[in-house]
Order: sequence, then structure tokens, then C-alpha cells
Amino acid sequence: MNKKNILVVFGTRPEVIKLAPVILALKKYADKYNVIVCNTEQQKELSNQTLAYFGLKADINLDVMRPNQSLLEVQTRILNALNQVYLENKVDATIVQGDTMTVLCGALASFYNKIPVFHVEAGLRSYDIYEPFPEEIMRQMTSRVAELHFAPTEKNRQALLMENIDDKKIHVVGNTVIDALFCLSNHTMQMAADFYASQEIKIDDKLVLVTAHRRENHGERIDRIIEAIKYLAEKYIDHTFVIPVHPNPNVKNKIHERLGNYFNVKLLQPLDYPYLVYLMKNAKLILTDSGGIQEEAPSFGCPTLVMRYETERQEGIDAGVSVLVGADYNKIVSLSEKILSNTRDNTRLKASNPYGDGTSADKISKIINKFFGI
Repeated sequence: MNKKNILVVFGTRPEVIKLAPVILALKKYADKYNVIVCNTEQQKELSNQTLAYFGLKADINLDVMRPNQSLLEVQTRILNALNQVYLENKVDATIVQGDTMTVLCGALASFYNKIPVFHVEAGLRSYDIYEPFPEEIMRQMTSRVAELHFAPTEKNRQALLMENIDDKKIHVVGNTVIDALFCLSNHTMQMAADFYASQEIKIDDKLVLVTAHRRENHGERIDRIIEAIKYLAEKYIDHTFVIPVHPNPNVKNKIHERLGNYFNVKLLQPLDYPYLVYLMKNAKLILTDSGGIQEEAPSFGCPTLVMRYETERQEGIDAGVSVLVGADYNKIVSLSEKILSNTRDNTRLKASNPYGDGTSADKISKIINKFFGI
């Protein structure tokens, strides 16, 4: 039997984290699949750094990003670059994950070549096309062309069924981000601990992790978020606020200008994946607008305030492991105070992670075997 060529397309760090377990699972079937790893490099340094952590490297790098590109320009560059990939490689299926520009372009390019698309993390919906922007539309459009939909939860499956996706094409498999967490060794965690010691950052039971980068939070929203963090840092001077700062100048410049002088606020470069996981594992509170952290934090029982007005990860809200606060200064401050005024032990969450049990990639590989009849 001829091996099937599976093209895995990604471009950002979250995509790498969630697709690495799938790539590794498929590579176990070396007699069945030739896995072609394609990095659009939508986040060039972050994606390649994280890929190396999993012992992987891209077979194809597209280097599509240029300074100050519009969304239209990014889409055009990725589609043109992917067109060449399909011209030069025989591809039997394309795997994409999530809702980035890379995902939409990978799905479209595959569809135009009449090649089946397998969508990992399918069915997430906020039903507001501008929250999150532009991701909500990108994942909805990807669903229209996907042949296999790997839904993390039953709620995601129901969303796809409401959109008239064939139930036979939908598979509830959990979220591969939980698989990635289980890849971390004790040695890796010790490396992370050593890193923070070298940075003179105290990791104890009074640690607050903050991440803010989403496009819809630029402008006045990031101003309100920063003001809330300033208030909390001034009130809870015995707590350490660690902020890995996104490189986007709309976020980076404001954070450094207005939070850079606080002794208990530690501003870092974007972190390698295991270093971020180490913070989540030890944090007393997480303030974030990230999608991935909403999924990962429940594994560590850490209360999470989601600084978004809509979330496509409603399961965490329903399970009580996270709370939507938007960019609302009063909500961020008041709910943070309830947690920070208490001890870490008294604020740990007992709920199990609603997003998966660490076996998603194995389930996905077996479904792909069945799809190809092998």
C-alpha cells in the first residue's frame, strides 16, 4: 500500500502546541503516513521555538509575515505560498487546527485542490463575528470545507450539527492541548524553575499570571486592562504579577510604559511553552484573553478571569473554572480581589478539566486510519 501524504499546516505557537501531539501520533504509523510539516511562520520565532521543544521541525517554512501587513495582505501571502506547496507536493489530506489566518488559508488552498481537510478543534463558536475578530469567521468558514471535524466537546459537536454538518463527519475527541501538557517531563519543569530563579522572579503561592494580546482588546480596552492591573499591583504589593508581553506594538508599548516601573510586575518576552505552563501550574490567579490558557488552566485548578466579552470555550464557564470579565475594570478588580485576598489553597478549583483527558491525538490518528481504510 502506498503511504498517504498528510500535510499539517500551522503558523502560530498555539497551533504548534495543539498539533504537535497529532503529528507525533501520526508519525508512529510510519508505514502508513508521510507527514509533511508546513509552518507558514505567522508567528515565526514563537512557532519554531515551540516546535523544537516537541523534538520536531518544519519540512517547509513559508516566511509570510511582513511589518504592518493588513489582514488582506497576510491572507494573500499565505494563499500564494501554499499554492506553491500544493503544486510541488502530492497531498492526500490537510490538517489544520483552530481559527487563525493560517487555518483558513490552509483549508481554502486544500479545498481548491479538492483535497480533504481535517479540522482539529472544530465547532468552537461565539456567534459574534467581531468577538473574537477575525477568528470567529475563520473557524466558521473552515467548517464549510472540512471533511473531518475533530470537536473537543459535545457542545462543539452540537454547534456543528446546528450548521448542518453531517454527524458522520464529526468526532468528539477532547482537546489536544491537554495531550501537550502531559508531554512535559520533570526535567523540563526543573528547567523552567531554574529560568525564573535566574530572572530573580519569585514563584510562590502569591503569583498572578497576566496575558493580554487579542486584536479586539487593542485601543481603549487594553487601557482599562492595564489600569486594573496597576490597581491590583499597588494594592497587593506582596504578590508578583508576571506578564509575558506580546510583541504587537499596540500592546507592548502601552504595557511597558505604564507597568514597567512596578517592582512586583515582571515584564517578560514571550515565553517558551513549558515556561508558560510552569506559571499556570503555580499561579494563584490567571488574567487572560487567551483561548489556549482557558483550556489549560483547569488542569491545574487555577481560577481564571477571561478578559473577553464572548468566549467560544463556554464549557469552562459552565464548569465554574473560569469567569468572563471582558475589559471591564470593575469586574477585573473586584473578582481579582476576592481571590488575591484569600490564600492560594483556599481558592484552588476542584472541578475536572472539561476539555480533555490527554488521549485526543491517539483518537484522532485512529479516526484518520479509518477514513483512509487502513
